[in-house]
Amino acid sequence: MTYQRHPARQWSCKASTVVLLLITLLIGACETTGGGAFGGSSESRAERLALNGEHDEAASIYIGLAASASGSKRDRLTLLAVEQWLDAGDVMRAKNAFRGVVRPAGGELSWLWHSNSAALLLHDGDAESARDILESLSRQSLPPSQRLRVEALRADTWFQLGDPTRAIELMLQRESWLDDRRSIERNRERLWQGLLVSDPRVLRAAAEMATDPVVRGWLTLGSLATATGQQGIGWGNGIVRWRGRNPGHPAMTILEDLHIPEDQLLDYPRHIALLLPLSGRTAGAGKAIQNGFLGAYFASAGGLDDRQSIRIYDVNVEGGPSAAYSTAVAQGAEFVVGPLLRNNVSALANDILVPVPVLTLNYLPDETLAPPGLFQFALAPEDEASSAATRALLDGHRRAIALIPNNSWGRRLLTSFATEFEGQGGTVLDYRSYTTGNPDFSNTIEELMGLAGSVSRYQRLRANIGSALQFDPRRRQDAEFIFLAADAAAGRLLKSQLKFHYSGELPVYSTSSIYALDGRSNSDLNGIMFADTPWIIAPQSWIRYLPEVYREYWPEEQRLSRLHAMGYDAYHLVAPLFAARTGTMAEIDGATGKLYLDSDGRVHRRLAWAEFERGEPVPLPQPEALAVPIQEIGEDGEPLPNNTDDTLPWYEQTHEL
Repeated sequence: MTYQRHPARQWSCKASTVVLLLITLLIGACETTGGGAFGGSSESRAERLALNGEHDEAASIYIGLAASASGSKRDRLTLLAVEQWLDAGDVMRAKNAFRGVVRPAGGELSWLWHSNSAALLLHDGDAESARDILESLSRQSLPPSQRLRVEALRADTWFQLGDPTRAIELMLQRESWLDDRRSIERNRERLWQGLLVSDPRVLRAAAEMATDPVVRGWLTLGSLATATGQQGIGWGNGIVRWRGRNPGHPAMTILEDLHIPEDQLLDYPRHIALLLPLSGRTAGAGKAIQNGFLGAYFASAGGLDDRQSIRIYDVNVEGGPSAAYSTAVAQGAEFVVGPLLRNNVSALANDILVPVPVLTLNYLPDETLAPPGLFQFALAPEDEASSAATRALLDGHRRAIALIPNNSWGRRLLTSFATEFEGQGGTVLDYRSYTTGNPDFSNTIEELMGLAGSVSRYQRLRANIGSALQFDPRRRQDAEFIFLAADAAAGRLLKSQLKFHYSGELPVYSTSSIYALDGRSNSDLNGIMFADTPWIIAPQSWIRYLPEVYREYWPEEQRLSRLHAMGYDAYHLVAPLFAARTGTMAEIDGATGKLYLDSDGRVHRRLAWAEFERGEPVPLPQPEALAVPIQEIGEDGEPLPNNTDDTLPWYEQTHEL
């Protein structure tokens, strides 16, 4: 059996992905088992806050009351605080407080202790141990409020164990015990969140076996949501069909909150042509994109009112991309995707008037004007360099230096990084170009870090004094981080040599090229932060199983996984671009990033971020969730300047980009 991660585990400080509500939130009527002999005005206020979803505030009151209490009263209030911290997603505080309570022998304290213990186990992904505790609790005579909590946690457990049917049945039974609209709506919302973190394959299989129409309706809706990410033609059209087949279903209240159109199908093409290199030296890339594209189609096809046909054309046969496009149009294509190679994209743009809209899988040269109806989508490293600039600024850094390879790729990345960084108020202090293929970057690093100036000052001082001095070279102090453009091989050497040259503590931001997917150890890259596709480093819940499937069926394409993601997104771009022929496109949460369309018809990406830790990429939180660094303040209340005492004037000349 394949166990799913409990959604509570997505609240890690290194998390990526789409943030779902914790399944362990107690959304039902009386999720806080307050009151009792120790109740008071403060405790009553905590109960009200808990019922209103203000769990942090409720926990603060409970733990404050516990601090001035003793014995069983203190333990009870502490356990109530633990319960609220779990609801708020503050697992660390919950764990720390829970450790201070000795396991009670019985009664109300025992129920609270065991239910909290089970919830913590779910947060840690140990659903089997949680199930054992909760099944035992469920057979006891519990007060109504505690019964509601236990049954909700039991449902969470079965979602995590991959039995959504059992979880839904428990939540439906729980709903029958509730007598007010607000509690019922929260119960359904909790059920919905459990479905959203389930595997769509498990949901589909369970729906095929379900006999109860209400259970089957929840399962089919959950399968549709998790397979499509609640976006695109499969989702929109699937919802219309689901509504028609499930009139009066309780999940209608969920759909009302999602603001989904009720009476119209999305406009989408029924016939799509895919133009790719499927022979010759670039066939591997073409086939990887084809596999990603078809994977997205089959995941969405079940939600389409009218199935699509997809014809695939090899642009490396006689006639090239223009001939393939013309043939596709003559055979009824309503939308064309491809070609992939930049020279083929340019040839297509120059040869046709685009009577049928096309999404190319590369960008035209900047100076080339795209004809109307031609959209462009690429895994452009320039987007990743711009993302590095934005990420560094959101991390609170304003002064950058850069290391780039001495080639056109490196110069393009530096230009993109510097344009974005300085456009948002940052300053690129300096950069150096290194020669690829040379394993020793000492001279380049010493120049960039100002170590040569530090050594010169030491030599002058030693000459004046006339004797040896204890000396450690000191790097420049004005730089706050390094932007590094490098592949994995060069990056491993550069990171080690930066550390050797007294610069290992500087934050380093890079692009996806630093992560080669070649199976080699990445320990030498520890500490480097880099932009990449969510597919690679932090798959959203609706695609998290796909990378594993692709590795299983196409292991030879492992290093081309980003092209799988590109093909997946290319399919999901077709419908909104088809509908946006004369308008705009809403942002898409895609496998290659958050996708948006500019005024020139180019699709750009907002990337996911990760950091190498112990040789493995660990997802980083979304930039918008990051805090602003604290500015040091002097005794007079004014901000203190950064220390730049040991620096010389830095490279005032303008470098040619």
